[in-house]
Amino acid sequence: MPDTTLLLSGEVREALERRRPVVALESTIIAHGLPRPRNLRVAEELEEVVRTVGAVPATIAVLDGRAHVGLDKAQLEQVANDDSVRKLGHRDLAPALATGANGATTVSATAFLAARAGLRVFATGGLGGVHREWTETQDESADLGLLARTRITVVCAGVKSILDVPATLQRLETLGVGILGYGTERFPGFYLSSSGEPVDWTVRTPGEVAAVMRAQDALGGPEAALLVANPVPEAEQLDPALHDRVLAQALEECRERGLAGQGVTPFLLDHLVRGTEGASLEANLAAVRGNVRLAAQIAAAWTRA
Repeated sequence: MPDTTLLLSGEVREALERRRPVVALESTIIAHGLPRPRNLRVAEELEEVVRTVGAVPATIAVLDGRAHVGLDKAQLEQVANDDSVRKLGHRDLAPALATGANGATTVSATAFLAARAGLRVFATGGLGGVHREWTETQDESADLGLLARTRITVVCAGVKSILDVPATLQRLETLGVGILGYGTERFPGFYLSSSGEPVDWTVRTPGEVAAVMRAQDALGGPEAALLVANPVPEAEQLDPALHDRVLAQALEECRERGLAGQGVTPFLLDHLVRGTEGASLEANLAAVRGNVRLAAQIAAAWTRA
């Protein structure tokens, strides 16, 4: 991509040149995931978490038709407060750039742009995946296909619990996307510390993750991602019984309304926030903070290699 299309902030560019750790951060949580003004405070908080570990934050967004890797204060404020900011998956990037649009990047768009910029570590909350009742709807997140062909390490709290977690894990296996449980033998459940599903490989230190990354490169082969599944601490997870009850109610209402496609996920997530009186949002943020901190530690271990 030419510099006029993919713009690295001076801080990010210098860090890459000096082989300092950099962590990619998505911007949808700022534009579409939180109410104002808390969204901006959280964005600034997450960047500060990266800095306290000694890494450089690279929040990614499209502004005026240009993809930015690393935002300054004014740009963060624009993403947080501008109603024209769209939600962009990786398939939306070309139209957004061509039309001069403003957009916040999802997991797929962030991973794509981060990898193009030379970043290796990306922190997010939960991934998209295979939706429930897939046999009828064929609804699957674009995250999965993009991660199957993008060499980046993604620190996440699993996939969103509103999805079909076992089917998503099977799909990731088919696509060749590696999964490491961080300090756990069970795949995290996003709002919950465990989904109940096992993981094949467990690591316990950032250095062990960096070693797997180096082995990926040494082996060559398909440019697939590596997922580091980092569970939210049990003390900060959503109450499992409350989660199951409210999610069941949300799914039933979704069926009654006949919702399908892109409208399903935001409806279910909003229902969870309201049905848990905001507790699901707090669990989400606890997971994101932990993921961002771990991603910075992994990036530091990777650059020391």
